[in-house]
Amino acid sequence: MVILGSLILVLAIFFSDSVNVFFGMFPAAILGVILFFAGAELAVTAWDISPEKKDLYVMIVTAGLAMWNMLAAFVVGVGLYNLLRQGWVRL
Repeated sequence: MVILGSLILVLAIFFSDSVNVFFGMFPAAILGVILFFAGAELAVTAWDISPEKKDLYVMIVTAGLAMWNMLAAFVVGVGLYNLLRQGWVRL
């Protein structure tokens, strides 16, 4: 994962026209699986940091909305976290 990310970063910086060709070499399913496992690894790390119930709900809601719209996911995630932290919403 790190090697693929580094290679894409170097290609994007120095050879921006060839990034499309590089992505064309990999089937979309393989890139999707790589992204899924990267996200799962990040989620496990977040679980190790704080196994509280409210943090788990914020993570699930934010991840679900991120599939639709990143800006909406960010706004709702920050808002939900603050509402839970303030005690205005209880789980």
